[in-house]
Amino acid sequence: MRKSSLLSIAAALVAFLVAAPAEAQYGHKSDRLDIVETAIQAGSFNTLVAAVKAAGLVETLKGDGPFTVFAPTDEAFAKLPAGTVEDLLKPENIEKLQAILTYHVVPGKVLAKDVAGLSRAETVQGQALRISIKNGTPMVDNARVIKTDIMTENGVIHVIDAVVLPNLE
Repeated sequence: MRKSSLLSIAAALVAFLVAAPAEAQYGHKSDRLDIVETAIQAGSFNTLVAAVKAAGLVETLKGDGPFTVFAPTDEAFAKLPAGTVEDLLKPENIEKLQAILTYHVVPGKVLAKDVAGLSRAETVQGQALRISIKNGTPMVDNARVIKTDIMTENGVIHVIDAVVLPNLE
């Protein structure tokens, strides 16, 4: 009896530890933190935060909102060709960086249940993101949505596995 109780406790602990990293990695419900603070706290959006700072968009994303941010992880930025991020962070490329970052932001608070009925969403940048379901996975342009509905004080974050790019021509 005692051995089975210990096994039950161990199983519950393993289940908790397996579930916990996703919350720790991408942030947890954080209604008292804004989008920028939530991204910093998560620890998996360091490149995104650096880009937001370089583009001068911190105050905007700390503003009242609400905003919906499709946030690429550090791994998503790492998929870009070598030197791309460093090039975008240069002061002379601020307008291009701003265009790319604002393409990841939709005005308003759009939850996963709301996105499910959409085929596109107008971004702050001015172009629309394509929204679809591919093999049962929600997609934004060619990025997979890997976590949804991280609530913040001024909006919501949906985590994506790729950097989505607007048409910059």
